[in-house]
Amino acid sequence: MKKHTLQGSKRDVKKIKPDSLRREGLIPATVYGKKVTSESLSLKLSDFIKVYGEAHETGLVELVIDGGMKPVLIHHVQKDPVKDSILHVEFHQVDLKEKVHANVPLVVTGEAPAVAQKIGVVLSLLSEVEVEALPTDLPEKLDVDVSGLAEVGQELKVSDINVPSAVTILTDLAVIVVRVGELVSKAAEEQAAADAAVAEAASAEGAEAATPGVESAPDAAGTEKKPDEEKKAEGK
Repeated sequence: MKKHTLQGSKRDVKKIKPDSLRREGLIPATVYGKKVTSESLSLKLSDFIKVYGEAHETGLVELVIDGGMKPVLIHHVQKDPVKDSILHVEFHQVDLKEKVHANVPLVVTGEAPAVAQKIGVVLSLLSEVEVEALPTDLPEKLDVDVSGLAEVGQELKVSDINVPSAVTILTDLAVIVVRVGELVSKAAEEQAAADAAVAEAASAEGAEAATPGVESAPDAAGTEKKPDEEKKAEGK
């Protein structure tokens, strides 16, 4: 596993406000963990972005604070919903001898014969799985090999993912990860839309033909009632 190191400094939350830190290119952070005292920190934004891009949430980071080192995982990154800028970071300090839970991203590898032969398309239905392992054994990603998928309808489940012996998957093994769906070309989609339009038009025409014009209703004797003018003419 690649080693990631990040420098941090203790932060006095009463004296140093988050906005003033951000103006100086720093970000506020917190480190907490089991049987440890939580600490407020400040980090150089550019350094954190580099480490986060490599370690993500599963890479073990050596957080150096005032000469001391804490082994941590990046637990949560709070971002501005509009600017997408980083506002705050939470680190989880871990015990290197105690297993932890983490979500590991899934990466589709290989080429499915169904795709190569243009009879299907691989649909990714799951992006990550929860695992348990020692912090030093956490994988940065897990590969999902689709090179054996040759027919529409074939699928791979969580149980089909190969994981290191030191890693245990906690996600339900029956959950589907990828499936081969039927390939629908653009031409086929356009033809289906055209067929639907023709069928709708035909249905509308049939409905009009089934609705006759309004006519005079016959009287109880079955004879059609005549206008008053015709009755007067017949009486002359």
